[in-house]
Amino acid sequence: MKHYLFPQAAGIDTLELRDAPMPKPGRGQILVKMRAASLNYRDLNVAAGRAARGTLPPNLVPLSDGAGEVVELGPDVTRVKTGDRVAGLFMQNWLGGDMEPYHVDSSRGGAIDGVLAEYVVFDQDGVVHLPAHLSFEEGATLPCAGVTAWNALYAGKSLRSGESVLILGTGGVSIFALQFAHAAGARVIGTSSSDDKLARVKALGASDGINYRQHPEWQEQVQALTNGRGVDHVVEVGGAGTLARSVEAARIGGQVHLIGVLTGGEINPTPILRRNTVLRGIYVGSRQMFQAMNAAIALHGICPVIDRIFDFGQAREAYHHLKGQTHVGKVVIRIA
Repeated sequence: MKHYLFPQAAGIDTLELRDAPMPKPGRGQILVKMRAASLNYRDLNVAAGRAARGTLPPNLVPLSDGAGEVVELGPDVTRVKTGDRVAGLFMQNWLGGDMEPYHVDSSRGGAIDGVLAEYVVFDQDGVVHLPAHLSFEEGATLPCAGVTAWNALYAGKSLRSGESVLILGTGGVSIFALQFAHAAGARVIGTSSSDDKLARVKALGASDGINYRQHPEWQEQVQALTNGRGVDHVVEVGGAGTLARSVEAARIGGQVHLIGVLTGGEINPTPILRRNTVLRGIYVGSRQMFQAMNAAIALHGICPVIDRIFDFGQAREAYHHLKGQTHVGKVVIRIA
């Protein structure tokens, strides 16, 4: 079989396609023929050699998010059967409850090998079944971006119908948050530097769009759109550089879900205290969250938004496309 790896994580163009022995599932494990994988901003950091903590393993197979078909079972497997369509968990051993340090040590495409390969062995507990209406390409977008957005809106103080949500930009997490919030009957306000992207966001269900190049103090526009109240939830993917504006865009006592690290900068706690803001750090989620999200996706017939699909031999091009930040939704690599 073939897989990609980073012999040295020193940039996208160090990614190599190599032959590898066919893996064999052991006790409690399954072999999955991978059909598709998707990219996240985290994968650009991994390509550059920046680990969330510690150092990256040598010859790392990248990407955390993928979907495929179970083709072989090891002894004592009971959760799945051959032919099942599955997606892997981002953290292979975070099944439910609060996140613990050892869960991070099982994160695909960072702490351990990822899914950019023709075949991957998973523990039977480290996968979930795909909603029946989704393609493999759509299913491959769920493990990180989808679960992260679900965690933000539903694992804390849950989003309720009639509330309001602010999303920043048009990346995978933001678009999933838009779809989940719209399905729940919430109002969604989106930001972007592109009017064309804002038109796409509105077509997906957002009530309003704010061009942050035209309105650098975009939190003022959010306040104006909500009659000075602010939004109930902010899905904050920018990080410290946009957090201050996100806090000002949220209502007093609102929730800001801190997910991304795109902008850099420092965090000033004073506005958070002054506005009684609930600031939640979000790092993907558990299998329990994944399964709850899939139930909602199936019920509402939600289809993940895919910006572009690349062939397996175009993995580097897929990375460069993500880095270019022209996308709306997810960037996917078709493996089969």
